[in-house]
Amino acid sequence: MSELFAKRDVLLARLAVYARVAVAFSGGVDSAVVARAAQEACGDRAVAVTAVSLSLASGELEQARQIAALIGIRHVVLRTEEFANESYLANPANRCYFCKTELYSRLESRLSELGADVICNGANLDDVGDYRPGMTAAKEHSVRSPLIEAGLTKSDVRELAKWWSLPCWDKPAMPCLSSRIAYGVAVTPERVHRIDAAESFLRREFGLREFRVRCEANDLARIEVSLSEVTPLLSATNFERISHELRSLGFRCVTLDLEGFRSGNLNALVPLEVLGSATRAST
Repeated sequence: MSELFAKRDVLLARLAVYARVAVAFSGGVDSAVVARAAQEACGDRAVAVTAVSLSLASGELEQARQIAALIGIRHVVLRTEEFANESYLANPANRCYFCKTELYSRLESRLSELGADVICNGANLDDVGDYRPGMTAAKEHSVRSPLIEAGLTKSDVRELAKWWSLPCWDKPAMPCLSSRIAYGVAVTPERVHRIDAAESFLRREFGLREFRVRCEANDLARIEVSLSEVTPLLSATNFERISHELRSLGFRCVTLDLEGFRSGNLNALVPLEVLGSATRAST
């Protein structure tokens, strides 16, 4: 634990230097650790800002509010309008760039009102080198990544969150609903609502934690479930229930991916030259 505590101390020192900090706060484990550290290092000069739009999954705002209250950090909800951007709706491989540009632009315009000088995100060391077009937007807007600066990996973040008794320490990643839509398939309010309703159904009826309902071309639903959780689904009766529910939501065909849940697996379809340029831009 001594190495983890040394990284924690670097994290706190970095945030103390920033002095007045606005944390882009989703309520996931990464941003929760940054918010917890910012509250300790900066006190009432820290604020957690949660972006709300059509792509936010049901229940996520409520969880963010609960965690912010537990931490004791000031919490602000910010409405973003990425769905007004045609480039975002077209869903290219760098869709996340347009989303984060919208978020950071709106945050920048409100820094004075928020009483902050610096925007921080929850990127950790494991994100470096991955395909993260949102990191390009962060660089363009001078957003700091204190977890990366302190050398914290995803495993470190979860350990620190557990040590700080944050209830989200083992929460699975919950990226925006648009990330479930295959690149090149248009992002629409109807599709993100359909995905949200489908995932809510599977979570409620089968108790799933680590899974995705991905929307492929022609509104095909591809369900990815962690192989450790897939057994309750495997009956003819349940297949019929799931298919009926998802078709009633507007999916035309429903499939179960035999390879199970893989976070960010749509990036496997991004051309290598795009991955390379994005990686260089984020470093």
